[in-house]
Amino acid sequence: MPFEIPEDLHPDLLGLAWLLGQWHGNGRGDYPTIDAFGFEQEVAFAHDGRPFLHYFSRTWVTDESGERVRPGALETGFLRPAGPLEAAKGPVELVLAHPTGITEIYYGEADGPRLTLATDAVARTSTAKEYVAGQRMYGLVEGDLMYAIDMAAMDQPMQSHLWGQLKRV
Repeated sequence: MPFEIPEDLHPDLLGLAWLLGQWHGNGRGDYPTIDAFGFEQEVAFAHDGRPFLHYFSRTWVTDESGERVRPGALETGFLRPAGPLEAAKGPVELVLAHPTGITEIYYGEADGPRLTLATDAVARTSTAKEYVAGQRMYGLVEGDLMYAIDMAAMDQPMQSHLWGQLKRV
């Protein structure tokens, strides 16, 4: 699907424009404290002319045949440059909120059509599960949005948790 950079995109976001739009696909999840699972996912990266992207993701846990079983994770937040993105390269910040009572602040780098991020801060409500750190990598590979999310939680060290492949819709 062809992609065009919107005319009203804030100039500070040109290095992140490859993320803009709606994405849909599937992924897998695994962690020592949970059973492996598959999921379907919709992601949106949007802008309103200011120097940040609004991010929204929702998932559904799927069965072995790919049919939706129940709602899965939701998260929303804001991605923005933390300095100049010269030649689509430079520092970025991501702030996320989850309905499970967790908020995260990530810092990282944009390097062309790739983002690498790690948490700087995690805050949890008293009812949230124990989660202490995360790492994320997003990349544009042959037109698809690929990602991997690692986490340290529930007395486990940082390790792979989620990965997926999404197509622009």
